[in-house]
Amino acid sequence: MALLITDECINCDVCEPECPNQAISMGEDFYEIDPARCTECVGHFDEPQCVQVCPVNCIPINPEHIESNETLWQKYQRLQKAGQPLSAAGDTAPPPPASS
Repeated sequence: MALLITDECINCDVCEPECPNQAISMGEDFYEIDPARCTECVGHFDEPQCVQVCPVNCIPINPEHIESNETLWQKYQRLQKAGQPLSAAGDTAPPPPASS
């Protein structure tokens, strides 16, 4: 599941540097998340870092991009092979357990 920044965003700039996949960028009016790059931090962290730092709680799951943990893990691996720096976990770590 890729995440989505809603129009409640106050452009505080704290989410963009937290994204290990460079999926967050400034849009026309507020920050946006590129669903092709968002792995919800799978492969990097246990929780999405943007959600953790957002002061206004405006980053829900994007209903147009529902993905399983396995799909997010595969996206993470593709991004790593495409030249993203490896996370501390490396690209050989097993995928995280499925959410219940």
